[in-house]
Amino acid sequence: MLKSVESSLPASEKKIAQFIMSSPESVITMTVKQLAEKSETSSAAVIRLCKSMDLKGFQELKMRIAGDVQKPSSVEYRDIDKGESSHHIIEQMTHNGIQMLRETDEMLRREDVDRAVSAIYNARSLHIFGVGASGLVAYDAQQKFLRAGSYAFYLQDPHLSYTSLSNAEANDVAVVISFSGKTKETLQFLKLAKKNGLQTISITKYGSSPISQLADIPLYTSATEEATIRSAATSSRLAQLHVIDVLFMTYVSNYYDEVIEFLDRSKAAIDHKK
Repeated sequence: MLKSVESSLPASEKKIAQFIMSSPESVITMTVKQLAEKSETSSAAVIRLCKSMDLKGFQELKMRIAGDVQKPSSVEYRDIDKGESSHHIIEQMTHNGIQMLRETDEMLRREDVDRAVSAIYNARSLHIFGVGASGLVAYDAQQKFLRAGSYAFYLQDPHLSYTSLSNAEANDVAVVISFSGKTKETLQFLKLAKKNGLQTISITKYGSSPISQLADIPLYTSATEEATIRSAATSSRLAQLHVIDVLFMTYVSNYYDEVIEFLDRSKAAIDHKK
């Protein structure tokens, strides 16, 4: 998380982040004042860093550091080189996917998942938006929540999406998906949703971005960049799909008695068609 936000931090917060990454074990037993002194900054800067990382406070920061210190060193994401064998490609892509999912698990705040699921349940309609690879994830979310009895909309044409959203009501919910958190069309959709009074949920990579800052409930995936030669999103798409699966399964579990009837009906309709 520190590596993800380091480049965008103010100078004083960056000094603290660099000190933590250079000596994480020592920070676990420090107070705010001690960390400020060791990093040659201020107590206020330490608190600001916690806010920049979207943490509840210094204690949560120390708990996360302690958890990471106890883990074996993680292997970095690996790129694909020219002439790689299928054996190595399978191994590397599997490794990258697992790494992305593990990091995403650490980025997902449980209470935000519960808030998002509650908002979806209470929504009259669910408006989902994403472009490119994120659009594939949005389509997956639509088909899942449609089967669970929600009025879920995903339209591939951004202009049609804006038109649909212009007729939405305040008790609707908008879900926007963008790995970068900066996609122009997605940000425009989010702003329109906010203007119309909808509650908004975002799924972006970890870190401060225009989309995550504007959303009511920001959910995060791993911020690790993918292979530089990729022709399309791979691990990032997998992480986004994972977040949708988490939301959907939590939704089904929390409202099981109601949702199971919708799932049974949709399954029966598909089976009948066959």
